[in-house]
Amino acid sequence: MSRTNAIARALAYFDDEAGYFADLARRVAIPTECQEPSRLPDLYRYLEDEMRPAFEGIGYTCAVYDNPVEGIGPVLLATRIEDPVLPTVLGYGHGDVIRGYDSQWRKGLSPWRLVREGDTVYGRGTADNKGQHSVHLGALKAVLAERGRLGFNSKFMIETGEENGSRGLKELIARYREAFAADAFIASDGPRVNVNRPNLELGSRGCMNFDLSITLRKGGHHSGNWGGLLANPGVILAHALATIVSDKGRILIKEWLPGPIPNSVRVALKGIEREVGEDAPEIDPEWGEPGLTSAEKVYGWNTFEVLAFRTGNPDNPVNAIPPWAVANCQIRYVVGSKPDDFLPALRRHLDAHGFDAVEIQPPPAGNAGGFAAARTDPDDPWVEWAAAAVARTTGETPAILPNSGGSICNDVFRDVLGVPTVWIPLSYGGCSQHAPGEHILWPIAREGMQIVTGVYWDLGEPGTLASTSKGVEGRRP
Repeated sequence: MSRTNAIARALAYFDDEAGYFADLARRVAIPTECQEPSRLPDLYRYLEDEMRPAFEGIGYTCAVYDNPVEGIGPVLLATRIEDPVLPTVLGYGHGDVIRGYDSQWRKGLSPWRLVREGDTVYGRGTADNKGQHSVHLGALKAVLAERGRLGFNSKFMIETGEENGSRGLKELIARYREAFAADAFIASDGPRVNVNRPNLELGSRGCMNFDLSITLRKGGHHSGNWGGLLANPGVILAHALATIVSDKGRILIKEWLPGPIPNSVRVALKGIEREVGEDAPEIDPEWGEPGLTSAEKVYGWNTFEVLAFRTGNPDNPVNAIPPWAVANCQIRYVVGSKPDDFLPALRRHLDAHGFDAVEIQPPPAGNAGGFAAARTDPDDPWVEWAAAAVARTTGETPAILPNSGGSICNDVFRDVLGVPTVWIPLSYGGCSQHAPGEHILWPIAREGMQIVTGVYWDLGEPGTLASTSKGVEGRRP
């Protein structure tokens, strides 16, 4: 009975074509597109037909909770309590995926069929997030097979509405707080910052989406007969956007900026270099907030993006001055920001610059964002413990990011349950997440199986979790 043997068991499962690959293929085949209302039965099917048997097969009891928001997918909670005096660790994954965009995948590929080409494995959900929580399931199974028990209490939740902004999740967890209560949290989602080096992420940036629009009249008018006489809403909206962000991507609304980057965050980000694979775009070094490193721009600061801009008929332009223009916009923000004032500050800013005709509106359904920023401090003892556990497997200390550049429901675990959070991303930046051709890299997933199994093994060693400098006991709300 040993850590080495547990990892060997996990790798045997991963390398067996009838093991991890077969399990993931079956899960990918369920079209859990949460943004399509007709797929709600598939979201339940993923939990009842896939997750429930997988967890119950290794000694967990399972409950499925309906989402309090109508039309949003349910949540499964798997629970294994070995001894009430032991610490409880909460895990997380999401079984929903972004739309498949079936027709846009290249010949020979489908979003709902797992295909391996060398070290690349294609399929919707491979990276986000079925492939990642399937690693955790395999690791838990390996530890149980080797030790006969985990040595800690385990809860693992699978939600099916993450791609809908996890709407209703905070209310659900608050309602059933005791059922989900834990002492610490560990999960996997998102890409590594460097394809060649494991890293930990301690939270996520927040995300707020909104539209800016202007409508000046009912219809378009001939640009020859009316050009120079009628105001062009596309031009007006472009100028309004230019007051919000500079031509180098710097946010110009001071109320949108976070406070100074905390020293613990600066220290954690020192020396962090992005390496996301051969097909990654080249970084524009002059873009964004001046004076910050690339890592600080992504993981320690706020950004504003125009996701789409439409006026007239972009697919078939006509010689007419358009009556309207709309820009789909997004703010990604870190802890220390004041998101409740983002839109009021924008309204004040637009009015002060003479753009009172520009309206601020919620985005179309399915593009709502809505995650709040939340993170665990890099100095937290749970972070130190997790980093040491990863290092025991890889032989090197992982990079530690205070939060991911993206957004996820980390605020639910930090703000509602009050637990320290650690994420071990098992994908990479070039995975085509949310796009046609989504994939994982087999070597990273395989190393992830080793890392996660080692972490779960160490959690079951006597006193390891409670022996951190401050411990995690007593954190449970």
